[in-house]
Amino acid sequence: MQRRLQRWPKSSRHCCDRMTTMTAPITIVTADLSKPTHAQAWLAMLDAYASDPAGGGEGLSAFAKAHLIEAIQARPTVYSVLAFDCDKPVGIVNAIEGFSTFACKPLVNIHDVAVIADYRGRGIAGLMLVYAETIARSRGACKLTLEVLSGNASAISAYQRLGFEAYQLDPKLGDARFMQRWLD
Repeated sequence: MQRRLQRWPKSSRHCCDRMTTMTAPITIVTADLSKPTHAQAWLAMLDAYASDPAGGGEGLSAFAKAHLIEAIQARPTVYSVLAFDCDKPVGIVNAIEGFSTFACKPLVNIHDVAVIADYRGRGIAGLMLVYAETIARSRGACKLTLEVLSGNASAISAYQRLGFEAYQLDPKLGDARFMQRWLD
């Protein structure tokens, strides 16, 4: 059985390239890294996420800070969503388009989801993910994927409320695991 992410929350309004909640001054936008304010917000949010225990507990390296914006801009298959409280960046989603060989369509991997600590528990991650889904659908994607640490119960619960579930092809073979091997 396939489940889809829920559509726009009832408490939200979508307008052009942004979404603003009716109950809070949070604005959700597609990041435009050619705009200095977006680039600074994007880098600050990613560094905050990397510094958080859920992101590894170490900020971005000096090399990453110096080169990341340009490297991401060179990849048209990557898009990002930012959440702002007025002018203050409070959340980020980074999405990377891949390809589903079984469906013969693009898929989108949600690579990073982060909300700064003081803003957690307000549904901001969900709003950003729904917004990212809209972009994925506009690109013809057949599904969204993401990874989450098994000990991050609040994130798992939030993702499940949005319709995400463990990936499996045959229940007898179990759920897929996300694995890595560093190349350098």
